[in-house]
Formats: sequence, structure tokens, C-alpha cells
Amino acid sequence: MTAHGSCVRPSGHKASLYAKSSRRFAPSAGATKKPRPADDPVQKSRSVFINCPFDREYQQFFRALTFAVSRCGFDPRCALEVIDGGETRISKIQDIIEECRLGIHDISRTELNMNGLPRFNMPLELGLFLGAKRYGAPPQKRKRCLVLDREPYRYQQFISDIAGQDVESHDASLPTLIARVRDFLDNAVGGTPLPAGPAIHDDFELLERQLPEICRRLDLDPDALRFKNYVWIVAEHLAAGLR
Repeated sequence: MTAHGSCVRPSGHKASLYAKSSRRFAPSAGATKKPRPADDPVQKSRSVFINCPFDREYQQFFRALTFAVSRCGFDPRCALEVIDGGETRISKIQDIIEECRLGIHDISRTELNMNGLPRFNMPLELGLFLGAKRYGAPPQKRKRCLVLDREPYRYQQFISDIAGQDVESHDASLPTLIARVRDFLDNAVGGTPLPAGPAIHDDFELLERQLPEICRRLDLDPDALRFKNYVWIVAEHLAAGLR
């Protein structure tokens, strides 16, 4: 990274994501560190539960949200990270929420589907997160969350019971979404200031431009990336820029 937080293309053998070779990329040193156990308090303090739409229309926002969390030094988590046919989706979400001290919830998707019904997944998962904070064991009471909508005060028309929560508007804008996430995480942990929103957005745009070529070399479809694959690519991208 440069002093202003933007990524620079590395040179030589360190440029794993940018190498001209068509071979599969080897993980960087930072990507191969042994992960902390899920019950480790340090790991929990850096884990961020992402609750948002997963459809194609929201894809860019989901990627921007995931990238911003990673760029700020946190671990993005969501229900898409585990595929286990023997576990119900709600159990999976509950387990992930329990392991995350921080949560980001975008409740902006209120449109009706072809059957004339809205999707209530996002409000449900927000309720699970707030319930864990209110009724959980002492460590759960340290949870903090950011609630997002696309317009100020719009949420009062469809989920008025969360009045009193800090609900931020991202105005359906990627730079604004990234800035809201950055500010939330910066306030949540304190210490050394995180990179500014515009710098994170510039980094995200750089990766988006390079993503088709990166996916081509990895034999992946950039429009159908699994969550864990995208998180790995982001980690490699950031590690390469930080060398």
C-alpha cells in the first residue's frame, strides 16, 4: 500500500496475483497463517457478520462491503461461507452471529418478488443479532452493529420498532457504503485510524478492474464467485499491495 492507502502493483516474484504465468497462484505468507479457533476472543473481536442481500443486483455492494471489512483489517463472515447439507441455514447463521462481535446489516431490500411478497431475511438476521446482544452471555453483550438503508428514515415505514438504533443511509452509493463501513469499524475498535473511505474505495475499484483477469488465471467465473473465493482473492490482493 502507498502512504495514502492505495494499492500499488508489486514487482518480481512477490506479485502472485499479477504474475504473467498461467499457473495457479500460491497463497501468500499472510494467507497461510494458521487461523485462530472460532472461540478465540481476539478472533471474535475482528470478525464482522455481514447481513445483506446476496442476489445479482446487490452483488457489487456485497463485494464492496466485504472488501471494506477486509481492507480495514477485519474478518468478513456471512451465511455463504459454509456449505453443509446437514445443518439448517438458521443454525448456521446463529453460530456465525455468536462468533462475531460486530455486525453490518443492510435492510434496504424491501421490493416485492414475483409473488408479491417481500424478503424478510435481513430483518430476521438483524433481530437475531440484537437478541444475542440483549439476552446472550456477557461476551455477547459487547456486540455492536451498523444498520444500513438506502434512504434516511425510510426504515421507519417498514421496521419502525428499531427506532433508536443508529441507522445510516448509504444512498445506494458504493463510496458512501464503504465510508459508512469504515467509520463504523473505526469507532468500534479505536486505536490507529483506519484508511479513509475514498482510499478504500480506490483500492476496491482497482481490484474490480483486475478481477476478470485474476479469475481467468484461477479458472473461476467472476460473476459466480463463492464468498470464500472472493475473500481469498481480496486477502491476496491486499497482501500483495502491502509487501
